[in-house]
Order: sequence, then C-alpha cells, then structure tokens
Amino acid sequence: MNEFTFAHPAALWLLLLLPALGFLAGRRGGAPAVQFSATDVLRSSGVATRSRAGRLSLTWLLASLAAGLLALARPQLANSFSQVETSGIDIMVVLDVSRSMLAEDYLADDGRRANRIDTVKRITRQFIEQRAADRIGISAFAGRPYLVSPLTLDHGWLLQNLDRLRIGLVEDGTAIGSALASAANRLKDSTSKTRIIVLLSDGGNNAGRVAPATAAEAASALGIKIYTIGAGSQGPAPYPVQDALGRTVYRTIEADLDEDALKQIAAIGGGRYFAAKNTRSLQEIFDQIDKLEKSKIEVTQFREYRDFFPWFVGAAVLLLGAQMALSQTRWRTLP
Repeated sequence: MNEFTFAHPAALWLLLLLPALGFLAGRRGGAPAVQFSATDVLRSSGVATRSRAGRLSLTWLLASLAAGLLALARPQLANSFSQVETSGIDIMVVLDVSRSMLAEDYLADDGRRANRIDTVKRITRQFIEQRAADRIGISAFAGRPYLVSPLTLDHGWLLQNLDRLRIGLVEDGTAIGSALASAANRLKDSTSKTRIIVLLSDGGNNAGRVAPATAAEAASALGIKIYTIGAGSQGPAPYPVQDALGRTVYRTIEADLDEDALKQIAAIGGGRYFAAKNTRSLQEIFDQIDKLEKSKIEVTQFREYRDFFPWFVGAAVLLLGAQMALSQTRWRTLP
C-alpha cells in the first residue's frame, strides 16, 4: 500500500509565513532609479508600486523559499506491506441434523421460540467468523454422516454451505459413532499441529456401524482432540408437526440426550463435554472452545520510504539561482 507522507510535517507550518512575507515585501516599490534632493516633484505621482519585473522576482524568491520548506518537511512515499505467519488449527464441526433437532426449546435474538438446528447454525456461524486463521470443515449426520464442506480457509464459501444445511437430507437417526469416524478421516491427513472435532448432538447413538467410543479411540490415536456438546433441554420440548389439514401444531417430545456417552467421547478424545441447555449456554460453549483453542498469528509489517526532498532542494536552488541571475540581468534595476 502506497502512502504519501512527510517525515517532519511540523515544518509545513512555516509555509504560512510566506503570504505575509510576500505582502510586506510588495507593499511599496523598490528604491527609485534616480536620486533627487527633494521628492516634492514626484509626490503627485502617488504611491510607488513594484514593477512587473519586481513582482516576478519576488514570486520566484517566494517559490524558492516554499520549495526549501517542503524539502525541510521531507516528503516521502511510503510503501507498506505485511507478512502474516499463522499456525492455524484444523477443525471439523460435526452437527446433528436428526428430526429431533426441530424441537423448539431455544430462543431467537428477538425472544421468540426457535428450534435447535437454526440456533446451532447461527452460533456456529459466529464461531467460524471468529477463527479466520483456521481451516474449518463441516459434516452433518442423522442416520448416517455426510460432508457439508471439507476443510477450507474460504469461510465465505463455508458459511454458504452451512446456510444450506437442512433437516431430512438423509434418513433419520443418530449415528454419532459413524459421524466421529467420518470427521476423523477428514483430519487424519492434516499436517496441522492441532486437529479438533467439535461434535453436537441432542440424542443417543442409535444408527451406524461404529460405536461412539471406538470412533473416539481411533480419533485419539490420530492425535485428534474431541469436544462434545449436548443440545436441548433435559425435559420435554415442543415439537412441530403437521395435522390432517396441513396446519402446524405442536406436541411434546421427551429428551433423548445421552450425556454419559458424550462425556465418555470427550474424555477419550482429551477434550471436554458441554451441556447446551439454552441459547445463552450454547453461545458460551462456543466462546469457551474459541478461547481454549487459540491459533498463533504473527504479523510483521514492513515500510519502505522513498524520499523526495532532494527534488525540492534542487527546485529551491534552481529557482533561487534563476532569481538572482535575472535580478542582475533582465530584471536589473538602477542602483
């Protein structure tokens, strides 16, 4: 980025003296060309004024002074650039999209009731936006896992895929073990020093061919840390259904969250388990994970300066020399 600046900008205040100097020097003309013993004869001619040559001579002198003052301020063209070195973290966010995630036991920002999946997507978006230096991927699972986005630094594209996440894209169920195994497979070839899985679910494992503990042990053997989040309240929750007329009505469903399994997964994976019983606690959980897993970012700034004061010094000398030469030749006045 190029930026024009002055090394000594305070010197520019001296430029304000030049108009005053020009005014004082131009109030009256120079010494008359011919000496008289008495000036009564010339009194009727009025106040003497500087000739055109005199005005030009003064202008050139003031221009020389202005160029000299600008040189004193030391004008520069600064070229600045930054070198960013990051030691980011690779994170796979694994989200439960089983139909129970439609239960409305969270609150939106405006205080209205919100379902689990929309709330989780909103908080996950904020988490992603806070971690610009990390490669993040998203996978979802119900009866089986599927990839929403591979690990990427293009968080704009990542968030677009998060927005498209919907309930019902795969058969229903809660395949926690298979989801863990799939996420670990995405991280196994990563060269990042820190690799993390953040798994969120509101139910117990009831689908898939891999047991959650087995998947957690395999991930831990690869050096992958696992954080687990239990979503939803522990009690009954309102759940929307369609009646015979196509209207949305609500029935109550009981919590199916297997906290013991999620705690076991986190313990095996060297991470922590969090209970997200409401919107506020879910936000705090992602904030805690963000603080626990910090990326190292080093920014080195460089600035190159190109000085222009020699040009202004040259202009000042040239103008002053020309003014002195012309005042003794073409603009010369009688002594």
